[in-house]
Amino acid sequence: MEGLEGMAVEGKRDQGSPTTTTYCVTGATGYIGSWLVKALLDSGYQVHATVRDPPKSLSLISMWTGSERLRLFQADLQEEGSFDEAVKGCDGVFHVAAPMQFSILANEDIDSYVQSNIIDPAIKGTLNLLKACLKSKSVKRVVFTSSISTITAKDSIGNWRSVVDESCQTPIDHVWNTKANGWIYVLTKRLTEEAAFKFAKENHIDLVSVITSTVAGPSLTLDVPSSIRVLLSPITGEPETFGILSAVNARMGSIALVHIEDICSAHIFLMEHATAEGRYICCAQNCQMSKLVQHLAEEYPCSNIRSVDKEDNQVPPEISSMKLRDLGFNFKYGVQNIIHETITYCLEYGILPPAK
Repeated sequence: MEGLEGMAVEGKRDQGSPTTTTYCVTGATGYIGSWLVKALLDSGYQVHATVRDPPKSLSLISMWTGSERLRLFQADLQEEGSFDEAVKGCDGVFHVAAPMQFSILANEDIDSYVQSNIIDPAIKGTLNLLKACLKSKSVKRVVFTSSISTITAKDSIGNWRSVVDESCQTPIDHVWNTKANGWIYVLTKRLTEEAAFKFAKENHIDLVSVITSTVAGPSLTLDVPSSIRVLLSPITGEPETFGILSAVNARMGSIALVHIEDICSAHIFLMEHATAEGRYICCAQNCQMSKLVQHLAEEYPCSNIRSVDKEDNQVPPEISSMKLRDLGFNFKYGVQNIIHETITYCLEYGILPPAK
């Protein structure tokens, strides 16, 4: 795979109307990144896709129609200047690449280890990318992929909010102190997004962030995306991912969901909407844990599905995407559609055995 940087990828032409608008997508071999590349190519855009591990991109090339408009670049967020060529000449950049580490083995000084080995490199990588955008002189907007992990449905005294919006950020000190399941990912996303907005403000970069809820639906990747593993953990019984799902439910009072197609559409929508600014929650629908398990059981009947107690509170906090909807964005998929397509994908690819 030598010579990958800047390499044009030959492929069949799609039926979209080609445009000279060029977008860069970091983390193109990940769940959201790979689907976002597909969506952009299907819409006729020129795409610069960055990959850290070139062999992982080979299986995706055949799924990306319109790939004569695609250029692949090998880049590493930890290497300053590594993204200069990838973003050169681009109109906008989608920063999707991010570490997906939820836990580590016991360490005597766990806080120091997480800060120096996980959080600091994630921040450095994002700032390296933003510096490349400054150098390019062509990038008009950066869309940053954030996470619902940066949000909490509880107020400062621990009471449930009725409506959760972009201002309801997870307190950093609380995450360090409690270390709930998935806490490393929560901190990494929260602190990286904060650093990105600070750098963008100081350097006059137009930065918008998409706060993704639990993303599911079909996948283009060879590995099962972590968000799908978390969503299906009541079926699979994986202790770590079920613990993460439970921690999300404890923090949010429900599970917020979005289809992979909708989350990519939202990224593109926010890239191109002139008045978009700041942070946007992207949640098609949220439902309580007991209701989620019920939906899973209806779609995939099995005797060993994890049971959960029905919540006392019948109305969970609303995870609001009003700010995004007010701009004119519409979601295509609801909870039942999302679960149906996720289970169908997992059955087709042998990730789940046929339901008995």
